Amino acid sequence: MPIDAPSGSRPEGGESSRHTRSRPLASWREHHGWSAAASLRRLAGRPFGTLLTIAVMGLALALPLTFYLLLGNVQHLGDALGRNPAISVFLQPGQPGSVAQLLVKQLDARDDVAGVTVKSPQQGLDELSKMQGFSDALKSLDDNPLPYVLQVQPKDGLDAGAVSRLATDLRAMHGVDMVQDSGTWRQRLDALLHVGNRIVLILAGLLALAALLVVGNTVRVDIASRADEIGVLMLIGASRAFVRRPYLYAGIWYGLFSGVLAVLLALLVEAVLAGPVAALSQAYGGSLHIGGLPAGLLLAAPLAAAALGWLGARLVSAWQLRRAA
Repeated sequence: MPIDAPSGSRPEGGESSRHTRSRPLASWREHHGWSAAASLRRLAGRPFGTLLTIAVMGLALALPLTFYLLLGNVQHLGDALGRNPAISVFLQPGQPGSVAQLLVKQLDARDDVAGVTVKSPQQGLDELSKMQGFSDALKSLDDNPLPYVLQVQPKDGLDAGAVSRLATDLRAMHGVDMVQDSGTWRQRLDALLHVGNRIVLILAGLLALAALLVVGNTVRVDIASRADEIGVLMLIGASRAFVRRPYLYAGIWYGLFSGVLAVLLALLVEAVLAGPVAALSQAYGGSLHIGGLPAGLLLAAPLAAAALGWLGARLVSAWQLRRAA
């Protein structure tokens, strides 16, 4: 007779089987709910230590978010300042406009060129005359020594290598005297951004490991302080999974709250930078647009931190309970 059946009665076989199968599942769910609530009450029972642990983890996790924000905005700044500026092609002095128009047709047919603008010698002379100190000197010239200049705009999305190859092809074209390209600056910017991305990844990994160790040490101390209670539970037949479940939920709470704190700190940094960034954008005529942290990343950070807290608690509690067994 099943132990939960009333005395002197015996349920039908099918009902008994379903009831027997449902009891472990219901008990499992009940203990998970109790573990989550009990671990949360236990954290609230020592507010100073809990807040200190969450603050340390939150600051550690906020650093990679902040660096990611700054790095992304450096990339936006590079785009606004012209990571793909126009390449200036100076024709040989004395070349007629027909040569310039022929080069324009050749360049318009290329897949890596977005557009070409022609600046005539007279337009160049007019620009120089408007600059302070040049107007008197230009009046003494008998003829216009300036050549035709082509402003070649590369296609958006070209990397530094493709733009460099375009500049090399331009230098080899007939009638070209000099090509002025800031490809070196673009290569340096791309290299710096690549290094920055790698640093952010390394930093995120190291700080995630630090957060894991903080949770692990906190759980270790908690388990050590309850060694007698754990010993009694295991003595009466409690499994290791049963015993460690509240500590796993404690790790989840630590990670979740620290992840929320990290997001709030990153948003605070973003808000503090909003004023200076608006002034900088105004100085560039409103063409500089600074982006914030993606919403998906802000939502994923607390969840990832909770998983990190669970992992730290899982590793340490398993090790501690094996020692206690």
